[in-house]
Amino acid sequence: MKFLGKFFLTLLLLILLALVVLYVLLQTQWGAGWFSRWVSDKTDWHLSISKIEHDFSSPSHIILDDFSFGHDGQPAVLVAKRVDLGLALVQFSDPLHFNSIEVRDGEINLANQTPNTTLPVQANRLQLNNMRIESPHSSLPVSAQRVNGGLLPWKPLANDALGSDAQFQLSAGTLTLDGVPGNNVLLQGSIKQRSLVFNNIGADLARGSMTGNAERDAQGNWKIDQLRLNDIRLQTHQTLSDFLNPLRDVPSVSINRLDMTDARLQGPDWAVTDLDLTLKNVTWRGDDWQSDGGSLSMNAGNFINGGFELNDPIVNADLSAQGIALTQFSSRWVNGVIRASGNWTRSDKRLTLDELAIAGLEYTLPLNWRDRWQQTLPSWLDSVLITRATANRNLIIDINPDFPFQMTSLDGSADNLVLARQHQWGVWSGKASFNAAEATFNRTDLRHPSIALNANDQQIQVTELSAFSGSGLLEGSATVGQDGQRPLTLNLKGQAVPANVLQNWGWPAALSGNSNLQLQLKGSLSASTPLRPSVDGSLSVTTDAGSMQQTMRGGQIQ
Repeated sequence: MKFLGKFFLTLLLLILLALVVLYVLLQTQWGAGWFSRWVSDKTDWHLSISKIEHDFSSPSHIILDDFSFGHDGQPAVLVAKRVDLGLALVQFSDPLHFNSIEVRDGEINLANQTPNTTLPVQANRLQLNNMRIESPHSSLPVSAQRVNGGLLPWKPLANDALGSDAQFQLSAGTLTLDGVPGNNVLLQGSIKQRSLVFNNIGADLARGSMTGNAERDAQGNWKIDQLRLNDIRLQTHQTLSDFLNPLRDVPSVSINRLDMTDARLQGPDWAVTDLDLTLKNVTWRGDDWQSDGGSLSMNAGNFINGGFELNDPIVNADLSAQGIALTQFSSRWVNGVIRASGNWTRSDKRLTLDELAIAGLEYTLPLNWRDRWQQTLPSWLDSVLITRATANRNLIIDINPDFPFQMTSLDGSADNLVLARQHQWGVWSGKASFNAAEATFNRTDLRHPSIALNANDQQIQVTELSAFSGSGLLEGSATVGQDGQRPLTLNLKGQAVPANVLQNWGWPAALSGNSNLQLQLKGSLSASTPLRPSVDGSLSVTTDAGSMQQTMRGGQIQ
């Protein structure tokens, strides 16, 4: 018995000695190298450690220096100057489940993680100190530097390094999310069944600040409870459409309240300055939106999109399931003022302007305005109805070299005017009248031109058409059919007007001096064919020197 006692005592001492030797050797450079090679050879991961440290003053902690860890044959997922492993009793049953893991002064690059693999370690708490994080391929592409914070518990999953249920608090010196950089970023929240909840978001963004709270569910739908942006100064290389693409790329974005104050946003061909905006209770899904009791309130110094520019625009609108109630729209535009109110209804995609007022414009029509007029309207706009419109002291210019024109001090009014129907611009019903102080049509000067018209489903009837030319008066009437051929009839008579008044409009002149004339003309204003070949008509001209009768067929004088 004494022999057995001595034997087991000696064996125990030898084991203790071996453990002491192993404990000492592991804390040497050779021991750290041997342990690194053993892990790399026995697993699908590569590990590199320069030193393993342990201090009996903190017996439950192991320190790993110059730590590098990743998949075999791939760049490292984690590189850190120092890793502190906190041991726990659970490691007797799960050796790779630590009480805490603290990584310091290094980089986590999730782009180097092999798809559909899970990091082999877990911890009740993950602590980051002065780390850099790169996650370019995740649903939230992130690049962050000087990251400090914690995650508890940390149980990584395949393709989800954060795990499915945890709480987190992180700060970063710089953070770029989906291409948008921020400084001094603070994130507090939790992960619940792969849903991200941000209880507090704060950042210095684009020389301004951002605060708020939001959440994203497992399907990628965002719900923003509150977001406030102050003094943003953002410049981007993206077009306006590309800049707004993140709203379309996610399944949905719901905003309870969004506030922007004194924001300035600029892209290659667009800009918004001094923007103040409040948006409430609206949800985007792709290119569509829904709202129940929502509202939009906005004003800005300037809004520019290509060649279109508004100065001091103000918009106030109420949003609902039925559509948009535009309670106020006003803006300075091309040296004038435009005001409107009305509504857009979702059921019939109709924009109804109860009031439209345009005054003091100095507007040059784009060269392709006729092509734009013939283009099909987007799916969300089927028709446009203007209940009441007024125009005062406007200057309209067309510089198209084929038939330029200009109208000075243009006034007008319209009632129940339908300007679009079935996604197509036109004058489909209603009545309107316009007059100007002076006008020039293809180098022919006119004084006090005026026009009045009524439109219905069959035709546009011009009941009044008049202007002073030279020392006389031109008067006429016309009709334009509403079918695809747009048949035109025109009756025009002139008293004491220049005999060549029609020359610049396409009818060759044969006499000179003042004249009385009468023109009867038929043609087609079809968008698909030129006007001249469709014109048939007759002209009678009488002057002091004689008279003349001319007939036109197919645009040619017979």
